[in-house]
Amino acid sequence: MKRLCDVVVASVLLLLLSPLLLVIALVIRWSDGGPVFYRAPRVGLRGQPFRMWKFRTMVQHADQLGGPSTPDGDPRVTPVGRWLRQHKLDELPQLFNVCGGTMSLVGPRPEVQHYVDLYSEEERVILTVRPGLTDWASLWNIDEGALLKGSPDPEKVYLETIRPVKLRLQLAYVRQRSFGTDLRILLHTAIALARGKGARPLPLIVEKGV
Repeated sequence: MKRLCDVVVASVLLLLLSPLLLVIALVIRWSDGGPVFYRAPRVGLRGQPFRMWKFRTMVQHADQLGGPSTPDGDPRVTPVGRWLRQHKLDELPQLFNVCGGTMSLVGPRPEVQHYVDLYSEEERVILTVRPGLTDWASLWNIDEGALLKGSPDPEKVYLETIRPVKLRLQLAYVRQRSFGTDLRILLHTAIALARGKGARPLPLIVEKGV
């Protein structure tokens, strides 16, 4: 049932948003002549690797110029990319992943292999569900770039401060997942995008099952 809903909703959204997707693609191409999309390597269901589609927001070969954490003001992010990230529009191509079956509308955000290798046995349960476009952790961490901004070591901040809370929220989702939970997350996501900020009290709310 969830898979059917994913395909139907993602297909409808792709159809409705196709003019916007085309405009964004043309602007990216015009801005620096580089590729429109970036296919980010991620780990999905049952630990299987896949490529997650995103609009390219960074200079070409950015992965060779710095680490995986991207604070606000990172010089690798292009002017167009900065605007796309601010409005979360760079994530729209992941609707193709949803249609293709490597992602769901709602589920733990997929991580790179480096971070998955750090999972404890308990945390590996996250890999038993299909990764998603949004989840409780995404809502709590919608402004990750701002949290990392100004840090001399963004990777350390991510690993020691952000990642532990993300994992708690992802585990909470896996334990509590249901059709109703997914609807709540989608509603909160729409509100967060409209407000332009997430919800810091979420860890307590989710873990108490409110």
